[in-house]
Amino acid sequence: MTKGVPDEGQTRARPTMREVAALAGVSVKTVSRVINAEPGVSAELSSRVNSAVERLDYRHNLTASSLRRADGKSATIGVVLEYIANPFDSMLHRAIEDLALTRGVLVLAGSLEESETRERELIAALASRRVDGLVIMPASHDHSYLLTERRAGTPMVFVDRPPAFLDADTVLTDNADGVRRGIRHLVSYGHRRIGYLGDLQTITTAALRYQGYLEELVAQGIPGDERLTRLNLRGTERAEAATLDLLSKQPPPTALFAGQNLLTIGAYQALRRLGIHHKIALVGFDDVPLGDLLEPGITVMAQDPAAMGRAAAELLFRRLDGDRSPSVHRVIATRLIARGSGEIRP
Repeated sequence: MTKGVPDEGQTRARPTMREVAALAGVSVKTVSRVINAEPGVSAELSSRVNSAVERLDYRHNLTASSLRRADGKSATIGVVLEYIANPFDSMLHRAIEDLALTRGVLVLAGSLEESETRERELIAALASRRVDGLVIMPASHDHSYLLTERRAGTPMVFVDRPPAFLDADTVLTDNADGVRRGIRHLVSYGHRRIGYLGDLQTITTAALRYQGYLEELVAQGIPGDERLTRLNLRGTERAEAATLDLLSKQPPPTALFAGQNLLTIGAYQALRRLGIHHKIALVGFDDVPLGDLLEPGITVMAQDPAAMGRAAAELLFRRLDGDRSPSVHRVIATRLIARGSGEIRP
């Protein structure tokens, strides 16, 4: 066995900075300065330390290091999303993570699943780990409980949904306007009986999207009809059942607008089950996986979660770099992707 290097397969504790110093033949302080990229270390010493780090497979203890740093930074940020398995949330998370990695910052993430209690618990857990900042997709309707964190200097950015009773940076989608443009698209193909499938109306974005639907009906001179709407739906199964029920009414709608990607999938499944997916038009809010590979492809008002994630991360790191300017509120536009389902005429 080479001195200072364990045999392969041998179980032992993680290598320490002291062991790196011994193998490199330098002081622990020199190892610390090399690892933390501090100036004043010669190229020859840096090479010896880095060689020892590689041979020992040493991993720097960032938690212990952060406790000793004068600025108290932990090199971590917390991200709280609705449900990370949702394609929208996972793309948003990835965009935040990509930017964080360029800054040498680790992302700690969790799903709140529309639970106000879980939101508070996750944020409390992240705060207890001294994350440097927070990106939050909120479920709560009162964020005054975060004032303590705000006073402690923790920057936070709210994404997809705005906070309540708290002034903070936000990155949002043009929810109402995006739906209005989707309804106009269906009207342009001759539709007047347009059904609507909506998420929980306690969710700010869901309420805004339904508002956009109602507003555009008025703008187009189309009488509102409560029999054509199904609200407070969660998941594909409930959306499929609601669509089947909606289409059983007489006269049925000639087109459907689904206010969330999982609801769009449920609606499409119902149309396929009835064999009328080439007869009833469908437009969804937010893109769906493999939506372009179906027949017909699913027309959507696509959000840009990657752009939202990048914008949120940029705002957060700007605050971490010392920006104390007034809160910033960014709106990311949706775009129409016509694939066939939204272009079916009545």
